[in-house]
Formats: sequence, C-alpha cells, structure tokens
Amino acid sequence: MLEIILLLKRYFTENKLETLLKAKKLLTIFIILTGLTLSFAQNATIKGVILDENNVPIEKVSIKTENNGTETNANGFYIISIPANKDVVIEFTHLSFKKITSTFNLKNGEELEFNPVMSTSVEQIAAVVVKSNRKKEVEGIVTIKPEAIRKIPGANAGVENILLTLPGVSNNNELSTQYSVRGGNYDENLVYVNGIEVYRPFLVRSGQQEGLSFVNTNLVQNVDFSAGGFQAKYGDKLSSVLDITYKNPYQFEVNADLSLLGGSLSVENISKDSKFTGIVGLRYRDNSLLVNAKETETNFNPSFGDAQAFFTYKFTNKFHLSFLGSASINKYNFEPQARQTNFGTLSDPVALVVFYDGQEKDQYQTLFGAFKGSYFANDDLTLHLITSTYHTTEEEYFDILAQYSLGEVNSNIGDENLGEVEFTQGIGSQLNHGRNDLDALISTIEHKGDFKVKENRFEWSVKYTHEDIRDRLIEWEVIDSAGFSVRPPNTYSNEQPYEPFTGPLEPYQNVRATNNTKINRFQAYGQWSKRSTLGTSDVWYNAGIRAHNWSVSGDGISSSNQTVFSPRAQFAIKPDWEKDMLFRVATGMYYQPPFYRELRDANGVIQADVKAQKSFHLVLGNDYSFKMWDRPFKLTSEVYYKNLSDVNAYTLENVRIRYRANNNAKAYAYGLDMRLNGEFVPGTESWFSFGYLKTEENTDNRGYISRPTDQRLKFAALFQDYVPNMPNLKMYLNLVFNTGLPGGSPSYADPYDYQNRLPSYKRADFGLQYVLVDSEKQFASGWKKPFKALSFGFEIFNIFDVQNSITNTWVRDVSSKRQIAIPNYLTPRVFNVRTTMTF
Repeated sequence: MLEIILLLKRYFTENKLETLLKAKKLLTIFIILTGLTLSFAQNATIKGVILDENNVPIEKVSIKTENNGTETNANGFYIISIPANKDVVIEFTHLSFKKITSTFNLKNGEELEFNPVMSTSVEQIAAVVVKSNRKKEVEGIVTIKPEAIRKIPGANAGVENILLTLPGVSNNNELSTQYSVRGGNYDENLVYVNGIEVYRPFLVRSGQQEGLSFVNTNLVQNVDFSAGGFQAKYGDKLSSVLDITYKNPYQFEVNADLSLLGGSLSVENISKDSKFTGIVGLRYRDNSLLVNAKETETNFNPSFGDAQAFFTYKFTNKFHLSFLGSASINKYNFEPQARQTNFGTLSDPVALVVFYDGQEKDQYQTLFGAFKGSYFANDDLTLHLITSTYHTTEEEYFDILAQYSLGEVNSNIGDENLGEVEFTQGIGSQLNHGRNDLDALISTIEHKGDFKVKENRFEWSVKYTHEDIRDRLIEWEVIDSAGFSVRPPNTYSNEQPYEPFTGPLEPYQNVRATNNTKINRFQAYGQWSKRSTLGTSDVWYNAGIRAHNWSVSGDGISSSNQTVFSPRAQFAIKPDWEKDMLFRVATGMYYQPPFYRELRDANGVIQADVKAQKSFHLVLGNDYSFKMWDRPFKLTSEVYYKNLSDVNAYTLENVRIRYRANNNAKAYAYGLDMRLNGEFVPGTESWFSFGYLKTEENTDNRGYISRPTDQRLKFAALFQDYVPNMPNLKMYLNLVFNTGLPGGSPSYADPYDYQNRLPSYKRADFGLQYVLVDSEKQFASGWKKPFKALSFGFEIFNIFDVQNSITNTWVRDVSSKRQIAIPNYLTPRVFNVRTTMTF
C-alpha cells in the first residue's frame, strides 16, 4: 500500500503515464487481495485436548485441514480456525496412534470443543459429521454463548441479564437477578450448576439487597435455558430451567473484569498430566453507584462478595471426581435521609416529601459445597453420585421512621421556587421495625445414570434431600396520620379526630412467628429418549415420569406426608423439506411441592398441609432456519398453555413473595413467544424477541383476576455491532419493554379491590468497548505482550433516563381519608467505566 501511495505522489509531481499505469496495476492487485481476504473472513474455531487411552495428553499431534494446520502442545491442547458454513475435514495424526478423521460444519463465529481420544489398538475412527446441533433444539432449550453473557451491559450484568432479553422472561427491576417466566413467580424457576441445584437467599425483599447472583460468568462454559415443557430429568418446579455448566480448563489463564460497580478475577489451570483441572473465581460488587443515583438521599454502604471454585481430578479414564464450592457474604447497610417525589398532572402537581430517621442492616452468608463422582463404565453407560450441602444464615434488622408531608407544588415556570412544595395538605409518619433471622441447612445425596442402547437412551435418578430451617420473624408497622394512630386494616373504624378513641393502640401490621421446620424429600425420575426416522423425516421422542414424596415436621407443627407423580413427554419432527423447519410438542403434568417460603402464610405461621401446586403444560414450537444476506438466521416460535390447580396464591412486594398457604385458587396462563436471531451484522449474533402473555387466577370462586405476574406484552432486543472502519470498536445494546404489572396495591390488601397496574417498564443499556488485544491481534513484544485479551470501554445504563417504578408507597390523606399511591422509582441514567483482560 505504501508503494502505491509513493507512485501516486510521483505521478502528481512528475505527471508520467508509466507511473500511473504501475500505480493502477498495484492498486488493482491490492483490491483483489483485499476482497479475497474478506471473502474468506467467515471463520469458526475448534479447540480441545487430545488424550490417549490412559487419559494422558498427547503432544505434537498434527491437526490439518485443507488449507490450515497446527499441533498440540505439552498439555495436548490445540486450537484451529476453519471456514464457516461449509463441510471441513480435519485429520488428527501421530506416528504412535491411529489417525482420526472428522468432518465439521460450523456457523460463523461459532466455537466448538472437540476432545478426541487416540487409540493404538483399534481401527481408525469413522468420520464424524458435526452440523447444526439439533439435540437442544428438539428439547425446546435455548443455548446462550458465554461470550455474550460477559459483554452485554446491564445494571446486573450476567446470565440473568441475558435471560431478560428472551421472550417469556420478565423482570421489572434492574437491581434484581430474579425473573418471572410465562406468568410464574420468582420461586418457580430451577437453577442448576454442573447438574447440582442451587438456591437463592430467603429473606431478600428488594432488588438492591440481593448482591451477587450465584452464577459466576467468568467460570461459565455453557448456558441452557428452557421456558417450559422441560423433560422429567429436571426437577419439580412450574416454570423454567436454567442449566449452567462450569469450565474444565485446558490451559493456564487469568481473567479480570473491573468497573465502577466492582470487579471479578478468575484463575484456571491444568496439571502437566492433565489429570487435575481447577478454576477459582473471586467477585466483589458495590451497588452504591446505582442506588445513590435514586431520588432517595441515603448513606448507603453495601458489600457483596463471593469466592467459587470448581476442581476435577481424573483418577483414571473411567472415574472422575469433581468439587464445586462457594462462599458468599452480602452486607447491606442502608440509612435513608430524605426523599421528594413529584407526581400528579401538569395542572395539578403534587409532591411527597419524606424525612427519615433510623437505618437498616442486613447480612446474608452462604456456604455451598458439592462432590460429584462420575464413573464411565463404557461408551454407553455413565453413573454419577452427587452429594451437596447448602448453609445460609440471614439477618434482616431495621428501624426506620418516615415523617412525610403531602402538598401542592409550585408549577409557575420561571419562578425561583419552581418545584417546591407551597401548601401542605396532609402530614403523617410511619415507623417500620424488623428483627428477622433465618438459618437453613439443606443437604442432598443423589444417584444419576445414563445408559444408551443403539438409538435409545435411558436416564434415571434417585435423590434424598433434608431441609432443616430455623426462622424467627418479627415485623411491625405503626402509621400515624395527623397525630392519630391508624388502626389495622379489616378492623372497625373510628372517627378520629372528631370523636376520641379509647381502645388499645395496635400496630397497623404485626407479624410474629418462630418456626423450627424439617422437610424430608425423596425424588426419583426415569426417562427414555430416541432419535429415529418417520418416512423421510427425522423424529425425536422423549417420555419420562417423576415421583416426589415429602414430609413436614417441626416444633408445634402437625406432621404431614404427601406424594405426587409427574409424567412428561416431548416429540419433535424435522420434515425432509427444502426449507429447514423443525416442529416440536411438549406436554405433561408439573408439580411444585412447597418449599419453606410456600409453607409460611401471611402471618409467618407454617401450614404443613399445603399441597403441591399443579400445572398442565402444552407447548407447540417451531424453528425455521434460513439465510438472509447470505448469513444464517433462525426464527423460533412457541405457543403455550398452562392450566393450574391447587394454586398457592401470593402477593408480590418488590421481589418478596408472601403466600397465603391455603391452595384455595386455580389459574391459567397462555401466550406466544417469538425470537429472531442471527448475524444482522457479519460475525456477531443479535436477536429480537416478542412475547404475549395472559395469566389470571380465581380465588374461592370469586372470579378471575390478573395474577401479580400478568405481563401482557414484552419486546426485547440484544444487538451487537462494530464500526466498519474500526472493527476493534464494539457496540452492545440491550433493550427491554414490558407492559405494566398489576402491582399497584398495598401488599396486605385484597387483590380483588385493587387491580391497578404499574406503568410500563422501558429500559435501554448501552456499552462501547475498544479491543486492544484479542485472539486475532496478539503482540510478541511491548507492554501488550502478556495479554491474551484486553479491552477498555464505558457503559450507560438507562440511556434514555426513563423513570420506571417497581411499587407504590401508599400515603393516607387525613382530610379526604384516601390512600394515595406514590410511585417508587428505580435507577435513572448512570455511567460506568469498564475494562476486561485475559492473561
């Protein structure tokens, strides 16, 4: 290129025809070469570790394609780039082992881990054709790439942040990692890490108290998610399954992520003989940047941190033992000072002014450990034994006095007191007290098996769980309006201040309970899967059944024992059509035996005879894969219906759920979920989601009303892009729109009297990242040499500064005897700086 520029310079100075012809010739060659380079830029990556029959890594294995090649290092690791969207034959050869030939067909940007075992005593392995992976698609499972999870911006970045861009998944609180799926509540979602169920804290009542999600994104290798109709091998919940797999490292690597919200560090390595692998992650998070930006002035001192580790030791090529451990501590110190919220209309503006005294101190400590032994008897039989223990100690202490005034606001434009309260029409105070303690110990032991017979696959499990929960709940609230204590709801009224009241003073709300509860569970499942053909079409079958027995006992609790059976089935067919279409249907009975929170009623008392909630699922789905702009795309559509009985009705207060614990309701949910994903920008995956949902419940045959999670419409988009002339400058955009929830009522109120809806939830998070070092841009010298990856950037949360509200504060006006709903707003626009690096 430099030679072209010099020749052009000579032309314009000397005006020689010969010079111009040379420049044109070289320029033509450069354009052709550039075009050829760009035409072959659609690549995928294959990596892995090659072992011998004794599970020892093999060094210097030659890996060759038609136009590329590499070899394994001392740990048997290799990585090779291949052209995308075409069949590519790769040969693995070594002088001491039989050659392996495999055929791959991967999408642009896709990364596949392939770990072949080379043999000295058997015939050459037959060719393996790897095309689009249908296994997860036929099960109705969405697979999310870990790279997207780590890059997409969000106030609570991570796995849950990505889930909220999927259809059918909702959350109207960016400070929370909890989510609702297709009309279910936050307690209806299963979360597994390496096949082991994990839990959330019990006492959390608002998103800003939560801290860190259990899942550490730096440790994640694979993410699978199902929004309903899942197989019998997954547990007994009504709504969804999130199945996370942590990494098995293949080389030494250090990853760091730093921002104004905290940071994370992970270290992974493999031993020289490849028998031992380990990865350790540390995280720290401080939500002050987000919470201090809210309208309530506070002294806020949060401290959320955890440490996680995943180790695997391969005793032989048949027996592996792994350990997954986690320790976390979340401290939340909150001291509100003042708040002013303006609401109403332009012609009649109103303001709530609150002055606070007191503070809240919460602390959640959890310890989790699990051992998993895996025995690979042969290629067809795998056996697992899993033991785990989860221990959480939680404290929630608060004494907060709020003294408020409700008044008219100066709306005269240009007035120096614009926005100030000019006339107070109501005053009052509210004192909230809480001393809540919880200590829970959950222990499990489980056996799993997986057996293949030709095209048939059989899976089974037997599991025992013991839950020992000790809980003390003390909460009361006193409300004063114009100097007069307000009596509890649903009690006889008085005419204060016009007539004196001589009865005893009572708190407006008063909940006191002490529970020592033990729950024993026996669970088992068996399922069968098969891939076959039906005429010229490929078909997949799955059928299974779960059994769950549980008993509840404890101090002052009448013992209860119940058993449920849950049959489930799936069928998928891929017709031999010119268009790439896949159809699937899933159905079954899904039970949710009550966990501790579901046994506790609104007064905190354990109701041991609470039944399992029951839901009939019917899901019809279609996947249509096609090419647009010569790039791969997929449109996924699902129609679903749920019929629920023995429903344990609840109220939702921010993210805290209070159950009625009496199974006196029935409900239904139906809807449509659609997602279009593909390479809208070459080399990057983006998607657009749409969801429609309607869910209602009928309590005591009083008629159907909207459930607390009735999120009618949902639009979401996850978009990745880069500047064409500066491909190292990456852009990430996360958009969510949800219509309002029916959450505009006091938590203690009868929902049939309040069917107000909160405003729609609208949010856009934007991230800009400049990549200095990555896999295609390495440096042999200079300060960038130690880095495998390095990037800097910034993020803007809530880029359009939308005022979203999560709940209402209800204020009484003594003159009109009305309760007025004051919105509690979430976070405004917030800027964050972020850097990521890999060594």
